[in-house]
Amino acid sequence: MSAAEDGFGEECGVVGIFGGPEVARRTLMGLYSLQHRGQESVGVAVANGPDIHLAKRMGLVTELSSDEKTVETLVGTAAIGHVRYSTTGRSNLNNAQPMLVATKRGPIAVAHNGNLVNAPEIRYEMEEAGHIFQSTSDTEVLLHQIARSREVNLTDAISESLLKVTGSYCLVFLTPDALYVARDGFGFRPLCLGKADKAWVVASETCALDLIGASYVRDIKPGELCRIDENGLESRMIAEKPRRAHCIFEFVYFARPDSRIFGESCDKIRRKIGKQLAKEHPVPADVVVAVPDSSNTAALGYAKESGIPFDIGLLRNHYVGRTFIDPSQNAREQKVKMKFNPIAGVLRNKRVVLVDDSIVRGTTLKFLTKMLRDAGAREVHIRISSPPVVNPCFYGMDFPSKTELIAGNLTQEETRKLLGADSLQYLSIKGLLATGPGTPDDYCAACFDGKYPEAIPEGSTKFRCE
Repeated sequence: MSAAEDGFGEECGVVGIFGGPEVARRTLMGLYSLQHRGQESVGVAVANGPDIHLAKRMGLVTELSSDEKTVETLVGTAAIGHVRYSTTGRSNLNNAQPMLVATKRGPIAVAHNGNLVNAPEIRYEMEEAGHIFQSTSDTEVLLHQIARSREVNLTDAISESLLKVTGSYCLVFLTPDALYVARDGFGFRPLCLGKADKAWVVASETCALDLIGASYVRDIKPGELCRIDENGLESRMIAEKPRRAHCIFEFVYFARPDSRIFGESCDKIRRKIGKQLAKEHPVPADVVVAVPDSSNTAALGYAKESGIPFDIGLLRNHYVGRTFIDPSQNAREQKVKMKFNPIAGVLRNKRVVLVDDSIVRGTTLKFLTKMLRDAGAREVHIRISSPPVVNPCFYGMDFPSKTELIAGNLTQEETRKLLGADSLQYLSIKGLLATGPGTPDDYCAACFDGKYPEAIPEGSTKFRCE
């Protein structure tokens, strides 16, 4: 919860389908499952004969899916879709995706989750050479790269262009006759491949496959580029790296617990995170309460390991818009009050362990701590299922600037006092990295430890993702 409430923006979500009936409607179904990854805009592009038809809206998936007249026009053999959180580029329809361009090879649409770190440098060079941009998105930079490539084959043009960019990307491209899928060599963000009868499906998370009715085949490999057409799937490796750098924050917060990412169940890992937190920071208490909803699973893990009963002490109103959408701090606090309400019978005269996934600015958690005390909690012990966030992310998460991160400006004790808690403890970096599949070296934890997998361009203090 608190990541979004306090200032982390979610990433984007992508879906692609080649083959089968009603590709647009099924793509929209997949996007419903990925709505947690972006709530600002939604879009779908459909290949029909020599043309690609595009429909985009600001707002949630329902803004587009409920427009029956528009959806009925989206008929074709393949489709890609995107949900966006405002990150790189301003909040307007020009930056909504998929993006569609006309090139010498025909129309190409693209949807992107990630952050091209060197996009500003490339864009500057292109603008100096006379290129005209229609958006402020880093994704358009990649489209220009592909459009001006001298490679005859589009697969080669995409491959050539991707080798010139740094950062993170999960990309789905749509042409009149094929679907292209690419993932950066570090594998920062999750991207999976599925099958539904004769149709191929790609999505940011497996929960989208479940709703579409597709079976999970495998993850798109880090550094892999796939071409899917009526003849099937072809794959090549184009951007391999010496190591993996999966974003550990996907397990902590971003991914849905019912998804399988990076080769493992998110629910399973999130419970392990909660158990590890209890091992590292036990406290005498009467009840474990989660900040709903993203902290629920970690709180269950904490309760099981500690032997302290878990209960629902905070009720969330799901019909209130996400508070990070409102730029006003006072308005954000009002929305927190609208969104959460304590259950006094669970909290009265109890020593409460309040489990949350992260602290950004601390505004939400400070308010919730007071809310628990006002409801009768005798003690409030805050346990955070991630380490202190002290560095900006350059690979797909939208953070506040480093100066706005509470852990980068206050000591742990100062933070505890600010929040009004009886105690405050974070999960250790070592403990967090030990919970994921593979080895600790398979993950990026730069927002916690400052160890970025690749060099960041000088002056990039806060480059935001698309």
